[in-house]
Amino acid sequence: MRMWRDLVLVTVTPVLLAVVGVFHPHALTRATAPEWAGLHIALLPVFPLVAVGFVVPLWARPGRDVAGFATVLAWVAGFGYATFYTGLDAVAGIAAGTAAMHAPSGDIGPAVLPLFAAGDELGRVGAYAFLIAVLATSVTLFRRHGMRALPGTLVLLVAGYSFIDSHIFWPRGVITMVGFALGFALFVWAARGRLDVPTPAVIARRR
Repeated sequence: MRMWRDLVLVTVTPVLLAVVGVFHPHALTRATAPEWAGLHIALLPVFPLVAVGFVVPLWARPGRDVAGFATVLAWVAGFGYATFYTGLDAVAGIAAGTAAMHAPSGDIGPAVLPLFAAGDELGRVGAYAFLIAVLATSVTLFRRHGMRALPGTLVLLVAGYSFIDSHIFWPRGVITMVGFALGFALFVWAARGRLDVPTPAVIARRR
């Protein structure tokens, strides 16, 4: 039961974002501005929850070893993702959509392009923090569970690289979110497996 609970916890957010991505406007125009702003307001508390995928598989007090250090790094990087990607949502989503709605008649570009540029920078930092969290989580799981960590790592590295510029836009962004869900599920599977690599505590007991 615990494994099924953990699977739900790490996959529900990316699956939800994948569904939303199917209906996300492809471009910000005066006509789509209300939907654009409203959608990003609704997603404001959702995007940070992707980082739960780095917390659940590593749910234990970090030890004073390489795996413990990597766990702390994964959580810090996950927080970095949540912080900076929320900034993208707020600036290029809510602010840009609102600016487009209230821009003078004509070209909305001067009102929204600076916001898109600032949002893209925030989102890029968030995406790179996501990749760091993937690698750090992989180190911890590899130290504790061996090769079981590799499938999730590969899936999340590919999806995380796509995330740098795909957001959740259909089709690549939606596929990216599905990749997040699959990768996090594989991390949970890895974390629930037997210990393939002896930990210091196991070695001590053997002595």
